[in-house]
Amino acid sequence: MNDHISGWLELPDPAEAETFLKQHPDLQFVDLLIADMNGIVRGKRIDRSALKKVYEKGVALPASLYGLDILGETVESTGLGLEIGEADHICYPIPGSLTMESWQKRPIAQLLMTMYEDEETPFYADPRTVLKRVLGRFEELGLKPVTAFELEFYLIDQENINGKPQPPKSPISGKRPESVQVYSIDELDEYADFLSDVIESARQQGLPADTIVAESAPGQFEINLKHVDCPIRSCDNATLLRRVIKSVAYDHEMDTTFMAKPYAEQAGNGMHLHISLVDQNGKNVFALDEETETPNDIMRWALGGLLEMMDDYMAILSPNINSYRRFSQGFYVPTWPCWGIENRTTALRIPGGEAEATRIEHRLAGTDANPYLLMAAMLASIHYGITHKIEPPAPISGNAYEQQEVVLPNNLRDALRELESSGVMREYLGDDFLNIFIACKEHEVEQFEQTISDLEYAWYLHTV
Repeated sequence: MNDHISGWLELPDPAEAETFLKQHPDLQFVDLLIADMNGIVRGKRIDRSALKKVYEKGVALPASLYGLDILGETVESTGLGLEIGEADHICYPIPGSLTMESWQKRPIAQLLMTMYEDEETPFYADPRTVLKRVLGRFEELGLKPVTAFELEFYLIDQENINGKPQPPKSPISGKRPESVQVYSIDELDEYADFLSDVIESARQQGLPADTIVAESAPGQFEINLKHVDCPIRSCDNATLLRRVIKSVAYDHEMDTTFMAKPYAEQAGNGMHLHISLVDQNGKNVFALDEETETPNDIMRWALGGLLEMMDDYMAILSPNINSYRRFSQGFYVPTWPCWGIENRTTALRIPGGEAEATRIEHRLAGTDANPYLLMAAMLASIHYGITHKIEPPAPISGNAYEQQEVVLPNNLRDALRELESSGVMREYLGDDFLNIFIACKEHEVEQFEQTISDLEYAWYLHTV
């Protein structure tokens, strides 16, 4: 395929560093952050004196950073480790991402980075580069995606019970939440100081977090990010917001988890993605037909692409063993490719509201997904649907859980097989990238399957 990355080179300006240092004379250190294949933020901490040099010449980090498993160990089958001598690649700052870390006890800043193979070639395994590759396709259509994330997470105690999480004690009542109180204001009040500090820290970093909701389980919350017209920035927002939530929770002597399904008997953590498309005049091309209030051609084709490719990208929106435990009826997680208008039981929902705000809400992914890769897969499927004029099936009315027709891959191994054989995903995301992603995840599956669980001992040790 053609290289769709040209025109996206983000050249850092050393003047940005100079201005920031003048504005923050007490600054001591800067955290250089880069999101790996799992969406985990890694990097290094530098002294303030080295910041300008980073803007001018970048900083070296090993390419194997994108060949790590969930535990941070290099997966040698990716070819990014010993095979290339653990070679470094150069990383450059993302302009506009230099901000203070307000939760730190000492003055420390953070700066997002992206990896390059050389001074002009983005590294193909960087999820940020994968997303840029897809966005190039929309430039050719004269369309711009407008996107926003909703992130669910659990507050948990810093102490586990027999290795398992438990809700934290309320700072007000001293009790642990036990009941489900969806949209409870009282639940928000119980943890008001923590939630307020999250929103304040997010705003200080320029993250457009605005709404907090008590979700479907004890200690579970959802924070919404406002829509922005740069999908890469939207993913930056989601990545940094997760870091803010975790860091602020530590300050409040609590912990958090974005694990897809931390409790077997409670709802999992989802990450819903809202997407619309605007043309060069800023008009939302997803706007419903004014007379019939039904999707127009572009909206239908976008839905068609997302639904037809759902098997293919399942491993990207559910990238971990635990991810598939979310997909059980009774916990408000869609389980098959379907869509509907104002229907929260479907995988794709078209929310109601004003025409210019018409969008597709993708409701399948867990919060353990990598935002950049999730966005890339969704936009690739939308572009594929539009350019191939793929018609979706009829919308679902009523409870979609009771009308299931097609089964999605329900485990990571099967999902990886679908992704590996997907010609469309390979065309949009790149062969080299997908081979590395699949190698990392197959390694985790093999490790998991070689582990003898407590349940196996309980079932078989004295019975066979």
